[in-house]
Amino acid sequence: MAEAQVSSVKTIGRAALVLRALAAGSADGSRLTDVAAATELGKATVHRLLGALAEVGFVDFDDQEKRYRLGYALFALGASARAFHVVDLARPSLVRLAAETGDTVYLSVRDGDEAICVDRCTGSFPIRTLTLDVGDRRPLGIGAGSLALLAFESEAEITRVIRTNAHARRDYAAFDDTTLHTLITQARAQGYAFNDGNIVSAMSAIGVPVIDDAGRVLAALSIAAIRERFAGKRLAELVALLQEEARELSTALTHAALGPDEPGARTRRTRIREDVA
Repeated sequence: MAEAQVSSVKTIGRAALVLRALAAGSADGSRLTDVAAATELGKATVHRLLGALAEVGFVDFDDQEKRYRLGYALFALGASARAFHVVDLARPSLVRLAAETGDTVYLSVRDGDEAICVDRCTGSFPIRTLTLDVGDRRPLGIGAGSLALLAFESEAEITRVIRTNAHARRDYAAFDDTTLHTLITQARAQGYAFNDGNIVSAMSAIGVPVIDDAGRVLAALSIAAIRERFAGKRLAELVALLQEEARELSTALTHAALGPDEPGARTRRTRIREDVA
């Protein structure tokens, strides 16, 4: 191999080390010294690599906090590949949720500053809530699943997305900056996102994030139905089921495999009340 080729391969390898260090680092970002220590590369080399990666959008730099984090150009590449993987692993969860609740269940992933619906499963309840088709996109924060994807990011990232998406949200009058901040605060406090008729007045939805062991948001599961279907104790029961499936999906994604779902292997802590109009 020619000397130039060897040098290029070495650079790519070092860039991969830097990206892995950022991925394993704090959700709030890593300082130059942190990346250098994690990769065992010199600070000058790391600084040069980070600069090159930032130029193509694979790394973001917060000039105020002097921290680096993975950029959304890289995230978009990952999302394209992950979407196929997530759909396969999440499908059993969607089927179980739709069968047990009777409602429409959605799977969403983040793609840049948008949420994309990558799968949907309808239940048996005669009034169906089909507000999203597979492939539909919305600005992050618009809708229960999209809100769940955003609300559990870092404060700095939430602020950035709200600012960046201000123009994209112009078609969603109910989601101004103040309202969105309030919905995010509520979601973080209660552990789930609630869209109470903010898009379609008679329809509501709840969403929960799928979070890995490092605290990164991988996807979101959501249930949509007519507003009456979220009344009373049923809301808490739906949230519990969503959170249970989100935990299982997180484990499946983390280990890149979903174990066999044998009859009787799963024990439900919550049963859903179907005596709702």
